[in-house]
Amino acid sequence: MRRSELPPGAAQLQLADGVAVLRPAEAVFEAMMTGWSRQQLARNLSPGTIASRVSVIRRFHSFCDAEGPWVWTASQADDWAAELRGIDGAAHSTVLGYQGAIRQFMAYLTDPAYGWITQCENRFGTHPIQVIFESNSAHHVQEGASDPRKRAYTVDELQDLCDTADDQVDRRRDAGVKGPMVAFRTATITKVAYAWGLRRNETRMLDLSDFGPNPRAPQFGQFGVCYVRYGKPSKGSPPKRRGVLTVPETAWVIDCLEQWIEHARPVFGRNSAALFPTERSDRISAGAVSTSFAALCDQAGLTDPGLDFHSLRRSYVSMLVESGYDTRFIQEQVGHEHASTTSIYTFVSPDYRTRVVASALAAAADRLTAANSTTTNQQKGP
Repeated sequence: MRRSELPPGAAQLQLADGVAVLRPAEAVFEAMMTGWSRQQLARNLSPGTIASRVSVIRRFHSFCDAEGPWVWTASQADDWAAELRGIDGAAHSTVLGYQGAIRQFMAYLTDPAYGWITQCENRFGTHPIQVIFESNSAHHVQEGASDPRKRAYTVDELQDLCDTADDQVDRRRDAGVKGPMVAFRTATITKVAYAWGLRRNETRMLDLSDFGPNPRAPQFGQFGVCYVRYGKPSKGSPPKRRGVLTVPETAWVIDCLEQWIEHARPVFGRNSAALFPTERSDRISAGAVSTSFAALCDQAGLTDPGLDFHSLRRSYVSMLVESGYDTRFIQEQVGHEHASTTSIYTFVSPDYRTRVVASALAAAADRLTAANSTTTNQQKGP
């Protein structure tokens, strides 16, 4: 087979046959990592996903303290998983992801099309085998494998969060200290994320042009629709796009957003299309969003480990449910492929559940009254 006909990631593209190297184990392992990365690029996976998986393989390689994957065993994979859960306290979903990366890496190495089995047999007298099986790997036990403590903000907590964000702006401005516009940016990011049910990356990646009018709701002006261009992608796919309609329940955010765009954002003095620039870059980073939001939560006294930036999105879904919006509409607003995923985000209040039960009881009583009335009329006859 000519080199031009070899698949991306093939051993022959990474190592020259019959050429001795100074440190063969190290050289072959690095060639494997490079080949696997190129194979994943050919599958259109994102660089971030590839880098994350490569990092997992390097961690497992360090744990095994062996020459390379050609001598890895299933028992080593078991021991690593046990250490992750028992000592490091890794979440179920974390272990699941790590095992998935190892499984895919070993499947790549053991695929005859890539030639790594032959390379290892010629150089080391052995070859790699699959070390992650159905019997020794974690499983998807539910649709959402996230921390069960995670929840939405209550109405009072959400109000405290927004009030604290506004107070920080006023306090810094009145004290004459540096940073009132930074505090304003944090407050606006928080409110925008909640008002349109956005993820952290979706919020920070917004541009000024990502808002437009909704012809059916002219009262919202130029903020009738929020166009999300960097939605969470499926594996091997580009970011998903969606349009999130502004709803009356969160239309109050428009005044805040207009003030940010007209008065606060120009202070950063950057020639950027980003909605949220910084003093040093055209767009705020994901880490900066997390850090500033965590500080805001501390200032508001909201230190519950079940609350995080994503809880704003959970609160948005719960608000739409309690407001009576159709489940399909909610699913489209937040960009979930399956309705079951949206249901995981729903944390309705006890008051809402009480109203639902009361409404059901009232409806049942009305049906019983109507049935009794019909029976009485039939007994009386004409």
